[in-house]
Amino acid sequence: MIEPACAPATRTAPVKITDVAAAAGVAPMTVSRVINTPDRVSPETTARVREAIDRLGYVPNLIAGGLSSRKSRMVAAIVPTIAHPMFASVVQSFSASMRHAGYQVMLSISGYEDPDDEALFRALLGRRPDALLITGSGYSPAALQMLIEAHIPVVEIWDVSSRPIDMLIGFDHAQVGAEVAAFLRAKGHDRFALLAAGDSRALARARGFTEAVAKTGGTIVLDRVVPAPSTIAAGREGMRALLPFLDQRCAIFCSSDLMAFGVVTEARMQGVPVPDHLAVCGFGNFELSAMSEPPITTVNLEGAGTGRSAAAFLLRRLAGEGPRDSDRVQVPFRIIERATT
Repeated sequence: MIEPACAPATRTAPVKITDVAAAAGVAPMTVSRVINTPDRVSPETTARVREAIDRLGYVPNLIAGGLSSRKSRMVAAIVPTIAHPMFASVVQSFSASMRHAGYQVMLSISGYEDPDDEALFRALLGRRPDALLITGSGYSPAALQMLIEAHIPVVEIWDVSSRPIDMLIGFDHAQVGAEVAAFLRAKGHDRFALLAAGDSRALARARGFTEAVAKTGGTIVLDRVVPAPSTIAAGREGMRALLPFLDQRCAIFCSSDLMAFGVVTEARMQGVPVPDHLAVCGFGNFELSAMSEPPITTVNLEGAGTGRSAAAFLLRRLAGEGPRDSDRVQVPFRIIERATT
């Protein structure tokens, strides 16, 4: 069951070029020249106009301003990667739903380490999409203000935010980690290992796991963070790092099924019995976790249709419907127990 989250926030009208001109003390034509032909404007004036643009969160229109319709029939989607099965499936289902409704999706890969989210949003919004899907909530205040000022429907996926921009489909990553710890503790484990990718969401799951283990008196024998995105190879390397600590029974939580698959594969190569000596739990319920030998215990998001749900949210708003309380939902999850625990 999907539960409603918090109430919608107030949106404001978009910033116009005349607002920037007034703030910078220049004519609108000068602002246009700074944006399109900066070599025709003095450095001092350019600096003043750029400061006003940044301060007001103005996004210049990079498509033809003379179009009779403001609708581009294009939406933008930002995900950190499509190399990860979970994000790839979200993009696939979201794009299919939007295309069926007559919209094309412009996809942007944000990565995990690029700090310039303002430049990313400015580039996308400058193409004037009708709506936007973004992954996560860890953006700078200036970047988030830019989205608000754009005055278009925005749906955030993957995180639970205390102050969503508009619409939200997310889940509590720290709670996932805590429930995995409780599940493994109930299996009789008191020694644990953790293998997590270095992105904010995986680290939140890791934090929830380690805090829950500490509260119940368990011991973390290995806490390893690897560069995002997670990979099978990182799982195998993590398993090799864990070998010196396997003089006693242990349980490991991996922040994705890819790493859990790598752990199980390397454990088999090293002759470590799973689950008798090492229990393994992943996250994501990818196809390979069910097809692995042995099949891997994992965390399944009940909102597997996040992409379709995000498209439905945006399409309702694009059809002219106003905000609803149900536009903000928290997706439940459950642990699927298989042969590795």
